[in-house]
Amino acid sequence: MDARDAMATARRITVLTGAGVSTDSGIPDFRGPAGVWTAFGREFTLDDYLTDPAVRRAAWQARLRHPVWTAAPNVAHLALAELERTGRVRALLTQNVDGLHQRAGSSAVVELHGSLAGTVCAACGATGAMRDALARVRAGEDDPDCLVCGGILRSTTVAFGQALDADVLRAARTAALDCDLMLVAGTSLSVEPAAGLVELAARAGAAVVICNAEPTPYDGMATAVVRGPVGESVPELVAVPVVVSGPVRTWGDPSTW
Repeated sequence: MDARDAMATARRITVLTGAGVSTDSGIPDFRGPAGVWTAFGREFTLDDYLTDPAVRRAAWQARLRHPVWTAAPNVAHLALAELERTGRVRALLTQNVDGLHQRAGSSAVVELHGSLAGTVCAACGATGAMRDALARVRAGEDDPDCLVCGGILRSTTVAFGQALDADVLRAARTAALDCDLMLVAGTSLSVEPAAGLVELAARAGAAVVICNAEPTPYDGMATAVVRGPVGESVPELVAVPVVVSGPVRTWGDPSTW
Protein backbone atom coordinates (compact mmCIF):
# COMPACT_ATOMS: atom_id res chain seq x y z
CA MET A 1 0.00 0.00 0.00
CA ASP A 2 1.39 3.41 -0.91
CA ALA A 3 0.78 6.67 0.94
CA ARG A 4 -2.10 7.77 -1.28
CA ASP A 5 -3.91 4.44 -0.87
CA ALA A 6 -3.47 4.65 2.90
CA MET A 7 -4.92 8.16 3.01
CA ALA A 8 -7.82 7.16 0.76
CA THR A 9 -8.98 4.55 3.27
CA ALA A 10 -8.27 6.58 6.45
CA ARG A 11 -11.12 8.27 8.28
CA ARG A 12 -9.75 8.70 11.81
CA ILE A 13 -6.31 10.24 11.55
CA THR A 14 -3.86 11.19 14.26
CA VAL A 15 -1.18 13.56 12.98
CA LEU A 16 2.31 13.88 14.48
CA THR A 17 4.40 16.84 13.37
CA GLY A 18 7.90 18.12 14.02
CA ALA A 19 10.23 20.96 13.11
CA GLY A 20 10.18 20.13 9.39
CA VAL A 21 6.57 21.32 9.13
CA SER A 22 7.59 24.83 10.19
CA THR A 23 10.82 25.09 8.19
CA ASP A 24 9.08 26.84 5.30
CA SER A 25 7.83 29.44 7.80
CA GLY A 26 11.42 30.20 8.83
CA ILE A 27 11.22 28.49 12.23
CA PRO A 28 14.33 26.59 13.38
CA ASP A 29 14.32 23.48 15.56
CA PHE A 30 13.71 24.83 19.08
CA ARG A 31 16.50 22.55 20.32
CA GLY A 32 18.82 23.42 17.42
CA PRO A 33 21.53 26.08 17.08
CA ALA A 34 18.97 28.91 16.97
CA GLY A 35 16.46 27.28 19.29
CA VAL A 36 14.87 28.60 22.46
CA TRP A 37 16.79 26.11 24.61
CA THR A 38 20.18 27.14 23.22
CA ALA A 39 22.56 29.76 24.60
CA PHE A 40 26.24 30.58 23.98
CA GLY A 41 26.15 28.17 21.03
CA ARG A 42 25.22 25.17 23.19
CA GLU A 43 22.08 23.54 24.51
CA PHE A 44 21.28 24.19 28.16
CA THR A 45 19.23 22.33 30.75
CA LEU A 46 16.54 23.67 33.04
CA ASP A 47 19.01 23.47 35.92
CA ASP A 48 21.49 25.62 33.95
CA TYR A 49 18.72 28.15 33.36
CA LEU A 50 17.61 28.29 36.98
CA THR A 51 21.10 28.55 38.49
CA ASP A 52 23.00 30.72 36.00
CA PRO A 53 21.85 34.34 35.44
CA ALA A 54 24.08 34.59 32.35
CA VAL A 55 22.21 31.70 30.73
CA ARG A 56 18.89 33.36 31.51
CA ARG A 57 20.01 36.67 30.02
CA ALA A 58 21.16 34.93 26.84
CA ALA A 59 17.92 32.95 26.70
CA TRP A 60 15.78 36.10 26.93
CA GLN A 61 17.73 37.68 24.08
CA ALA A 62 17.28 34.51 22.01
CA ARG A 63 13.53 34.58 22.67
CA LEU A 64 13.39 38.25 21.70
CA ARG A 65 15.07 37.54 18.34
CA HIS A 66 13.21 34.30 17.62
CA PRO A 67 11.55 34.24 14.17
CA VAL A 68 8.33 32.80 15.61
CA TRP A 69 7.07 36.34 16.29
CA THR A 70 6.99 37.24 12.58
CA ALA A 71 6.34 33.79 11.08
CA ALA A 72 3.15 32.83 9.27
CA PRO A 73 1.60 29.38 8.72
CA ASN A 74 2.75 27.70 5.52
CA VAL A 75 1.01 25.35 3.12
CA ALA A 76 1.62 22.29 5.31
CA HIS A 77 -0.03 23.93 8.33
CA LEU A 78 -2.95 25.08 6.17
CA ALA A 79 -3.38 21.64 4.61
CA LEU A 80 -3.56 19.95 8.02
CA ALA A 81 -6.12 22.52 9.18
CA GLU A 82 -8.18 21.72 6.09
CA LEU A 83 -7.90 18.00 6.88
CA GLU A 84 -9.35 18.71 10.33
CA ARG A 85 -12.26 20.59 8.76
CA THR A 86 -13.20 17.40 6.89
CA GLY A 87 -13.81 15.75 10.26
CA ARG A 88 -11.09 13.11 9.83
CA VAL A 89 -8.53 14.33 12.38
CA ARG A 90 -8.61 12.63 15.79
CA ALA A 91 -5.80 14.84 17.11
CA LEU A 92 -2.80 16.80 15.89
CA LEU A 93 0.19 16.01 18.08
CA THR A 94 3.04 18.45 17.59
CA GLN A 95 6.58 18.67 18.88
CA ASN A 96 6.66 22.31 17.78
CA VAL A 97 6.27 25.23 20.18
CA ASP A 98 5.48 27.93 17.62
CA GLY A 99 1.65 27.85 17.64
CA LEU A 100 1.47 27.90 13.83
CA HIS A 101 -0.94 24.96 13.67
CA GLN A 102 -3.46 26.91 15.73
CA ARG A 103 -2.93 30.05 13.69
CA ALA A 104 -3.60 28.02 10.54
CA GLY A 105 -6.97 26.94 11.95
CA SER A 106 -6.28 23.60 13.65
CA SER A 107 -8.02 23.18 17.00
CA ALA A 108 -7.36 19.54 17.95
CA VAL A 109 -3.73 20.37 18.79
CA VAL A 110 -1.76 18.63 21.55
CA GLU A 111 1.51 20.49 22.19
CA LEU A 112 3.89 17.76 23.34
CA HIS A 113 6.77 20.11 24.10
CA GLY A 114 4.75 23.06 25.34
CA SER A 115 4.43 26.54 23.88
CA LEU A 116 6.72 29.52 23.48
CA ALA A 117 3.72 31.82 23.83
CA GLY A 118 3.58 31.58 27.62
CA THR A 119 5.69 32.05 30.74
CA VAL A 120 5.59 30.30 34.08
CA CYS A 121 7.26 31.16 37.38
CA ALA A 122 9.61 28.44 38.62
CA ALA A 123 8.80 29.39 42.22
CA CYS A 124 5.06 30.02 42.50
CA GLY A 125 3.75 28.65 39.20
CA ALA A 126 2.11 31.91 38.10
CA THR A 127 1.59 32.01 34.34
CA GLY A 128 1.62 34.87 31.89
CA ALA A 129 2.04 35.84 28.26
CA MET A 130 5.49 35.70 26.71
CA ARG A 131 4.76 38.92 24.81
CA ASP A 132 4.40 40.76 28.13
CA ALA A 133 7.74 39.44 29.43
CA LEU A 134 9.45 40.32 26.15
CA ALA A 135 8.06 43.86 26.36
CA ARG A 136 9.90 44.17 29.68
CA VAL A 137 13.10 42.91 28.03
CA ARG A 138 12.74 45.51 25.28
CA ALA A 139 12.27 48.13 27.99
CA GLY A 140 15.63 47.24 29.52
CA GLU A 141 15.13 44.29 31.89
CA ASP A 142 17.67 41.61 30.98
CA ASP A 143 16.13 38.91 33.24
CA PRO A 144 12.49 39.77 34.03
CA ASP A 145 11.25 38.16 37.22
CA CYS A 146 7.80 37.01 38.31
CA LEU A 147 5.53 39.95 39.09
CA VAL A 148 3.72 37.87 41.71
CA CYS A 149 6.57 36.58 43.85
CA GLY A 150 9.85 37.74 42.27
CA GLY A 151 10.79 34.22 41.20
CA ILE A 152 12.49 33.14 37.98
CA LEU A 153 10.38 33.23 34.82
CA ARG A 154 10.82 30.67 32.07
CA SER A 155 8.95 29.79 28.92
CA THR A 156 6.20 27.18 28.94
CA THR A 157 8.29 24.84 26.80
CA VAL A 158 9.69 21.47 27.83
CA ALA A 159 13.37 21.79 28.75
CA PHE A 160 16.15 19.27 28.23
CA GLY A 161 15.83 16.52 30.78
CA GLN A 162 12.34 17.61 31.78
CA ALA A 163 9.53 15.06 31.53
CA LEU A 164 6.52 15.75 29.34
CA ASP A 165 3.39 16.79 31.18
CA ALA A 166 1.64 13.58 32.24
CA ASP A 167 -1.80 14.68 31.03
CA VAL A 168 -0.40 15.79 27.68
CA LEU A 169 1.42 12.49 27.18
CA ARG A 170 -1.69 10.54 28.18
CA ALA A 171 -3.78 12.45 25.64
CA ALA A 172 -1.17 11.81 22.94
CA ARG A 173 -1.00 8.08 23.66
CA THR A 174 -4.79 7.83 23.64
CA ALA A 175 -4.87 9.54 20.24
CA ALA A 176 -2.22 7.16 18.92
CA LEU A 177 -4.38 4.20 19.93
CA ASP A 178 -7.59 5.76 18.65
CA CYS A 179 -6.85 6.19 14.94
CA ASP A 180 -6.86 4.13 11.79
CA LEU A 181 -3.90 6.08 10.39
CA MET A 182 -1.06 8.07 11.88
CA LEU A 183 0.30 10.73 9.54
CA VAL A 184 3.82 11.74 10.56
CA ALA A 185 5.23 14.91 9.03
CA GLY A 186 8.51 16.76 9.33
CA THR A 187 10.09 14.95 12.27
CA SER A 188 13.25 12.87 12.52
CA LEU A 189 11.54 10.75 15.20
CA SER A 190 14.68 10.92 17.29
CA VAL A 191 13.19 12.46 20.45
CA GLU A 192 11.35 10.24 22.91
CA PRO A 193 8.69 9.77 24.12
CA ALA A 194 7.11 11.56 21.16
CA ALA A 195 8.74 9.25 18.62
CA GLY A 196 7.43 6.19 20.43
CA LEU A 197 3.87 7.22 19.59
CA VAL A 198 4.51 5.88 16.08
CA GLU A 199 5.20 2.38 17.37
CA LEU A 200 2.19 2.60 19.66
CA ALA A 201 -0.11 3.42 16.73
CA ALA A 202 1.41 0.76 14.49
CA ARG A 203 1.13 -1.98 17.11
CA ALA A 204 -2.50 -0.98 17.69
CA GLY A 205 -3.19 -1.72 14.03
CA ALA A 206 -3.11 1.75 12.50
CA ALA A 207 -1.46 2.44 9.17
CA VAL A 208 1.53 4.78 9.47
CA VAL A 209 2.57 7.23 6.76
CA ILE A 210 5.86 9.06 7.37
CA CYS A 211 6.63 12.22 5.38
CA ASN A 212 10.16 13.45 6.04
CA ALA A 213 13.12 14.61 4.00
CA GLU A 214 15.53 12.20 5.75
CA PRO A 215 15.23 8.59 6.99
CA THR A 216 13.87 8.02 10.49
CA PRO A 217 14.37 5.13 12.96
CA TYR A 218 10.70 4.19 12.47
CA ASP A 219 10.62 3.95 8.67
CA GLY A 220 10.65 0.15 8.86
CA MET A 221 7.42 0.23 10.85
CA ALA A 222 5.63 2.50 8.37
CA THR A 223 2.99 1.46 5.87
CA ALA A 224 4.46 4.05 3.49
CA VAL A 225 7.33 6.54 3.54
CA VAL A 226 7.33 9.73 1.49
CA ARG A 227 10.67 11.48 0.97
CA GLY A 228 10.94 15.14 0.10
CA PRO A 229 9.67 18.49 1.38
CA VAL A 230 6.60 18.21 3.61
CA GLY A 231 5.35 21.42 2.01
CA GLU A 232 4.74 19.33 -1.08
CA SER A 233 3.86 15.89 0.28
CA VAL A 234 1.42 16.91 3.03
CA PRO A 235 -0.92 19.01 0.84
CA GLU A 236 -0.88 16.28 -1.82
CA LEU A 237 -1.87 13.60 0.69
CA VAL A 238 -4.54 15.76 2.32
CA ALA A 239 -6.12 16.23 -1.11
CA VAL A 240 -6.59 12.46 -1.61
CA PRO A 241 -10.35 11.71 -1.47
CA VAL A 242 -11.75 9.11 0.92
CA VAL A 243 -13.05 6.01 -0.85
CA VAL A 244 -14.50 3.97 2.05
CA SER A 245 -17.37 4.32 4.49
CA GLY A 246 -18.76 2.56 7.54
CA PRO A 247 -17.65 2.35 11.18
CA VAL A 248 -14.03 2.91 12.21
CA ARG A 249 -12.71 0.37 14.72
CA THR A 250 -9.59 1.16 16.75
CA TRP A 251 -8.06 0.13 20.06
CA GLY A 252 -9.42 3.38 21.45
CA ASP A 253 -12.96 2.25 20.64
CA PRO A 254 -14.50 0.51 23.70
CA SER A 255 -16.52 -1.73 21.37
CA THR A 256 -13.27 -3.47 20.43
CA TRP A 257 -12.19 -4.22 24.00
